[in-house]
Amino acid sequence: MGTQESNEETSRTGRRALLGAAVLGAGGAVLGVTGTARADAPRHGGGVKSLPKPTIVGHRGASGYRPEHTLGSYQLALDMGADIVEAGDLVPTKDGHLVCRHEPEIGGTTDVADHPEFADRKKTKLLDGVSTTGWFTEDFTLAELKTLRAIERIPANRPHNTLYDGRWEIPTFEEVLKWQDEQTRKRGKQVWIYPELKHPTYFRKQGLPLEERVAKLLRKYRRDRRTSPVILQSFEPTSIERLNKLVDNPLVVLLSSADSRPWDFVETGDPRTVADLIKPAGLREIASYAQGIGPTLDLVIPRDAQGNLTRPTTLVSDAHKVGLILHPWTLRNENPFLPANFRKGTDADAYGDVFGAYRAYFATGIDGVFTDQPDTGLLAREAFLAD
Repeated sequence: MGTQESNEETSRTGRRALLGAAVLGAGGAVLGVTGTARADAPRHGGGVKSLPKPTIVGHRGASGYRPEHTLGSYQLALDMGADIVEAGDLVPTKDGHLVCRHEPEIGGTTDVADHPEFADRKKTKLLDGVSTTGWFTEDFTLAELKTLRAIERIPANRPHNTLYDGRWEIPTFEEVLKWQDEQTRKRGKQVWIYPELKHPTYFRKQGLPLEERVAKLLRKYRRDRRTSPVILQSFEPTSIERLNKLVDNPLVVLLSSADSRPWDFVETGDPRTVADLIKPAGLREIASYAQGIGPTLDLVIPRDAQGNLTRPTTLVSDAHKVGLILHPWTLRNENPFLPANFRKGTDADAYGDVFGAYRAYFATGIDGVFTDQPDTGLLAREAFLAD
């Protein structure tokens, strides 16, 4: 889920995509003020303003159909028509390369457990304060990681995806940048990517800082500019602030639950929580070094104790007032991931009324959304704009 556009606040404001926040009731489940949510058509001129709205971001590719963070998943997201592909949750190898994995722990996303030669690499580490056991990318060279193959991370929800276990290796960020170039040429249309820097404080303490490595590769491929088709994102605000000084890409601060604290805040003793960051003063601060936020969907429309959607918050309008775009995460078709009032049945891999959920979130005026099923997101946008 962001990068940066410029170091000068005056030029930033002019580049941001502003969207009037309007809140509508959706399927009787969401209560709000009346109005019309506006969604802009594609515009020319480059930069984030050229993207359709609401923007459909393929979350880890088309991860609802293929093992996540593989070139197969990224390719399918493009083939389905995603506006942006989240190509890369970036973590480092022992020898300093950046690879695309959801987490540095790879026991759940690769076949590493089937490799006896790596049995002794299994460890328990403290990852952002959480005891985590498994195999970690920083304990492998790139050559060693390339002997592994990706597998489906949540087979209980996506049993059909296990058909593709073992078909793809772990891609590097440099391979993704080359793939982006190749796909742009083949399609005659600019391909956008949306990499995330994972656990930057954790890796900086290990002597494997992410921001400088990302910036070096972006400069090498001339994709470090204000209008470059690469949005950078991180859950750590100080990481985005650091990127703001290294590159000119659009930048996005990711926001988890309201009561959580970014890990960099924990490490530095900053007492603020996400609830503080989404207040007007916090949003103004973020707008001084970033162009957008990536909030969890529950920050846009909270759920009640039964898991049903309630009233939208003022986050969309508050963020738009300071010129920030919003790309919340993550919409998925399967029942367990949907608000309770949009579920159908109880099967873990069955689809619910995801179109109703899209309609509810789009009606708040969000600028885009991350989705595991880009084809569903595009159909939902088409239906929403036709209403």
